[in-house]
Amino acid sequence: MDEQSAAYWKRNVKLVATLLVIWFVVSYGFGILFVDALNSIEFAGFELGFWFAQQGSIYVFVALIFVYVAKMNKLDREFGVREDDD
Repeated sequence: MDEQSAAYWKRNVKLVATLLVIWFVVSYGFGILFVDALNSIEFAGFELGFWFAQQGSIYVFVALIFVYVAKMNKLDREFGVREDDD
C-alpha cells in the first residue's frame, strides 16, 4: 500500500472510530449508565434518560450517518478518490 492510500485509510478508520464512540456514549451512556441523572430532566413530556434510550440514540445514529457521508465526501475529494464527477 502506498503512502497516500495508508494516509487515506488511517483518516477513514479514525473517523469511523470517532463516530462509533459518539454513538456508544449516546446509546449506552445516556440510555443506560446516566439514565437516573438524566431522568430528572424532562424533554417533550418524557424523562430525558427514557427519551435517549427509546428515541435519542436512533436520531443520533441517523445524524451520524449524514456526518459520515459529508466527511467521507470531503476526504475523498482531498485524496482524489471521488466516486462521482459532480
